[in-house]
Amino acid sequence: MKRRSLLTATAGAVALGAATPATAQARTPDRDATPLTTFNVISDIQGDLGDLTVALRDIAATAPHSSGLAVAGDITPRGYDFEYAAVRQVMERGPRPHKVAWAIGNHEFYVPKYADPQTLALSTWPNGTTEDSLFRSFHRFAGRGTVYDETTFGGIPVLSIGTERYMHYHNPELWDEVWLSEAQLSWLEERLRYWSGRRKPVMVIAHHPLPNTVSGTRNKLYTSDYLQADALLGLLGRHRDVFLFSGHTHWNLALSDWYVRRVVPGTANLDGFSVFNTGAVQTGFTDNGQGGENTVPGVFNQGLQVDVYRDRVVVKARDFATGRWMKQISVPLATRI
Repeated sequence: MKRRSLLTATAGAVALGAATPATAQARTPDRDATPLTTFNVISDIQGDLGDLTVALRDIAATAPHSSGLAVAGDITPRGYDFEYAAVRQVMERGPRPHKVAWAIGNHEFYVPKYADPQTLALSTWPNGTTEDSLFRSFHRFAGRGTVYDETTFGGIPVLSIGTERYMHYHNPELWDEVWLSEAQLSWLEERLRYWSGRRKPVMVIAHHPLPNTVSGTRNKLYTSDYLQADALLGLLGRHRDVFLFSGHTHWNLALSDWYVRRVVPGTANLDGFSVFNTGAVQTGFTDNGQGGENTVPGVFNQGLQVDVYRDRVVVKARDFATGRWMKQISVPLATRI
């Protein structure tokens, strides 16, 4: 049983607080100097409600006008309804995000490993729990009838995607691998085309990372997360202004490959698309050099702030525990909004 079950060009971080040329002569506001919208991204809460509260408070202080919060999966530790309810209670207690885009993670499927909430019982998996019941719990919590969904943050499209099967129900040799239906892939293709035609960057939220992208995805733990990786890469890789945010690995945002551009051969997009690691709210990891992981010592609680301008998207890595910015990158848009 797994603990948790893409060519890249790594971009350097732009230092926060870098000097900006003086513009004292300007008498009219620079429209390109003000973001059209700001939103935030976190992932992998996994029951760490204390750190979730810290993250929400920090986001409210640093981005009081944030248009939304994207949560890239592993909302709960196991997927029990009472665990979803506990997250909902923290979110409602606040500071409450203006809007939330939820993606499903593998931890939302761990109820079948337990005979009851206190008793781990792998030998009798699935312990009477049906696959449908796990999806119904997520759907009720997220307030929708599908795993995949579209919303907007300040007019910017946000597409949540995720697995539509928990694969151990279908193949005893598989566990947390992501299965995407033809319906979801067709929907994603159509929405990417639609928003590209309207010259909007598209934000895609997924729990699992694609191979050979951000931190951790060359570690053997994360090279086979998607059963249709080539199909998904083929869709995302066509579009220069796609931004994929993935979690799952919990790998430290301090690492240099927290952001990459992934070029997909055969897509006629030689610039590739942008991919970001989201860090994690609960526990951090780094490579141990032997195909496994080491835990990041101390309190770990990280996420992202995304500022969308007319001509660029600026993504900042945030350490919620210390209240400090870690780094940022500015990604030019192929077409102005």
